Amino acid sequence: MKILMLTPYLPYPLLSGGQIRSYNLLKNLAKKHQITLVALIKHDDEKKYIANIAQYCHQVIVAKRPEKPWTLTNIIQTGFGKYPFLVVRNYSTEAKSAVIEKLRAEQFDLIHAETFYVMPHIPTTQTPILLVEQTIEYLVYQHFVETMRFLPLRWLFSLDVAKIRYWEEYYWKQATRVVAMSEPDKEVMLSRIPPLDVSIVPNGVDSMVFKFQNKTLNTDPTILFVGNFKWLQNREAVSILVNKIWPRIVKQIPDAKLWIVGRFPTPEILALKDKQVEISDNIEDIRQAYQKSDMLLAPIYGPGGTRYKILEAMASGLPVVTTPQGIEGLGAVDSKEALIRVSHEALADATIQVLQDKKLYRNLAVKANSLVRQNYSWKGIATFLDRIYEAVAHEKN
Repeated sequence: MKILMLTPYLPYPLLSGGQIRSYNLLKNLAKKHQITLVALIKHDDEKKYIANIAQYCHQVIVAKRPEKPWTLTNIIQTGFGKYPFLVVRNYSTEAKSAVIEKLRAEQFDLIHAETFYVMPHIPTTQTPILLVEQTIEYLVYQHFVETMRFLPLRWLFSLDVAKIRYWEEYYWKQATRVVAMSEPDKEVMLSRIPPLDVSIVPNGVDSMVFKFQNKTLNTDPTILFVGNFKWLQNREAVSILVNKIWPRIVKQIPDAKLWIVGRFPTPEILALKDKQVEISDNIEDIRQAYQKSDMLLAPIYGPGGTRYKILEAMASGLPVVTTPQGIEGLGAVDSKEALIRVSHEALADATIQVLQDKKLYRNLAVKANSLVRQNYSWKGIATFLDRIYEAVAHEKN
């Protein structure tokens, strides 16, 4: 089939969850489909990565979006326009013109829109649209706003969250079919719009890249956290980890080390570094972090999506301790594939338990790895998405 795909980023280099997802799906879908990709970029130097994607696409078109988010133009357009900041920040007149031209010049079987906020680039069309929601955005930002203590700012941002919710749901209804990452996300969508046609296409991991390692417990274990710190949930998680959980762990395991790995750390995150807390933002191959660590601790409390850090750690043989939100949608069972706890104290105690119980450590690693290999290979996920393509291509809005 001929597919027109829109992404709010160029799917290379693999620096974010969205890029990882789109790259791996393109790599597998290219074997069967002719894909024209329209991708948004912020900087001209991103064009050097087009060749890494072009091998999987019939054509790659890149279009500039605003380089910096908090420009006066973006703020004014958000304040006085109909769209929320998330849409304004990711809008490109160049991209919209390119999409209009492609639809005018060629007949496509399907439009694949990755995230609702690329939908404003698509004109009125008879071509079926598959809208993939990597997370439910209004819930993510609502969680962030609820943590704000300064009431005037909280009120102001709440207005923008309301706009995100309105347009997110509006575009769900405009699509021929919507894809969610997990069953909980699907349930939220159906609770908002009961007649919505929703399929689940989860995120995955390449188990040939992230290979299982037979690890043994060390007396000076390294506890790992991984995340892109442009993502609000990861910034919140690190603050909780270092300030609330880590002191309890290091009191019981004095030689333990905490390793926080991720792109774009804020000054507040960098300030957390000390003799037992290392911050790394320049690791070229994330596999090095998994190879040199003993377990993953992810105190994620924000909603939405599925976490690549969890899948990659499980594929690499690291036991995982996290929250119900952190492992939501993966089908993992507490005390089987991971230890799943809610409170800060319980997360700390679970981490200590894993690092002091060799049998538990081994069992968690083996069973989690089996779960990932059986259910979350990119090849299998792409095959399922291909079936959805076939179905949607024969539907009409």
